[in-house]
Amino acid sequence: MKLPQLILTDIDGVWTDGGMYYDQSGNELKKFNTSDSAGILMAHYFGIKVGIITGETTSIVERRANKLKIDYLYQGVTDKYIVLHNLLKQENITLNDIAYIGDDINDIKILQSAPISGVPISAAEYIYRYSTIPLTKRGGEGVFREFVEKILGKERIEQFLQQYTL
Repeated sequence: MKLPQLILTDIDGVWTDGGMYYDQSGNELKKFNTSDSAGILMAHYFGIKVGIITGETTSIVERRANKLKIDYLYQGVTDKYIVLHNLLKQENITLNDIAYIGDDINDIKILQSAPISGVPISAAEYIYRYSTIPLTKRGGEGVFREFVEKILGKERIEQFLQQYTL
């Protein structure tokens, strides 16, 4: 498989289980699966940039993106497709150069447009049908990593492992 130059991802329902947790003081909490960070590491190793496009705006996601050195973070987005096209212009690439993983209605337009797309198994069936790569994990269970691993394939993963196990 030809590697994309950019992998874009939604957050809630992909990196998280989609739940929104609130404590007694009204603070919002999100649970991230740390195995997804290996997906970022592998993508960056192969020169693939990673971007987050999400409808929510939280400092939690900003902190996670900063910690993982995410290349692009767009929060509070109402039309992800417009952000995508602005990003394509900025990077001087085309739709053929991206991969996208999302899980809900606001992701459909990009899922339909991306040559490589993924949807967690936990998404509704009418969303899952837009996945060009069959994924077996639920949102919040490392599905982003699974998506990256399937894009890279076994040979590239072995190449990556050789670098990190020496």
